[in-house]
Amino acid sequence: MSNVLKVIEVLSESPKSWEDAASLAVAKAAETMHGIKSIYIKNFVALVENDKIVSYRVNAKVTFVLD
Repeated sequence: MSNVLKVIEVLSESPKSWEDAASLAVAKAAETMHGIKSIYIKNFVALVENDKIVSYRVNAKVTFVLD
């Protein structure tokens, strides 16, 4: 049996880390879709205030199986 996959692009943000932002992206996507197979992080961005990182952002591509 072969699968047909779809890719969506999402942006996610976390005050903790890029890894947490990626985990939040998958968790949020899983609320409305199932069969998630992978996540590809396209970009990493950190917001800085007063010489400190205050937020981590990822631009991610989430791949899932179509029914």
